[in-house]
Amino acid sequence: MDDRRPDHLKPVPTSLRSAIRRARVESAEQSEAVAELREAEIARLELLLEAVRPVLDQAPEGVELFDPGIARGERPRLFLDMISFVDLGHDRRTYRFFQDTRHGRVLIAESPLIERIVAAMTNYIARRLVEREQALASDWRSDEAPAGQSKTPPRELRTTAAKAASAPQAKAAAPAERRWLAAARDLFGFLLLTLGAVTFIALAAAGALAIWQTWGRAAWSARFGAPPI
Repeated sequence: MDDRRPDHLKPVPTSLRSAIRRARVESAEQSEAVAELREAEIARLELLLEAVRPVLDQAPEGVELFDPGIARGERPRLFLDMISFVDLGHDRRTYRFFQDTRHGRVLIAESPLIERIVAAMTNYIARRLVEREQALASDWRSDEAPAGQSKTPPRELRTTAAKAASAPQAKAAAPAERRWLAAARDLFGFLLLTLGAVTFIALAAAGALAIWQTWGRAAWSARFGAPPI
């Protein structure tokens, strides 16, 4: 009888150990209830996936827009593609079909009936296929010009064509300029090398003369007599 009473009317446990044991039991019961609810949600999403599978099988071959699958988590979701999914509302019975757009998440359909959600998903699949066809057609038209219609190239293309036409002349004049620059570079290097050698010899001679004038002459006179110079 005590278990049916509200918590504030239950007798106070005689010890902390008993209170901890009771709290553990209540937590386990709550976890089991949450797990059972999650499994029930997954089961409902699996039913929805089985219902929409025949529609996906009718999609053209080679189309890889749709890859349905159930993501198990705290709130299970049935993903139809990368930008749309179905989950269950707070009552765990109402299906909610969402799509992520550049302006935010949009609720496409909401109903506890699988048939209505399957119809909304079918319409969504059809729109996605039409958008794919339009995108492919737009790419094809941009690659080819309409028949019998001449296009005037823009200024950037005309400039590029003029540069391409003048490229052979520039290439013909380039070797002569390169030869002249190479010859000038070689001559300048030779002059620098010669000037450097002459400067080094002059500095060495000036240094030797200074050393001779400073103490070489006196040392020569002390050992050998009169210096030669």
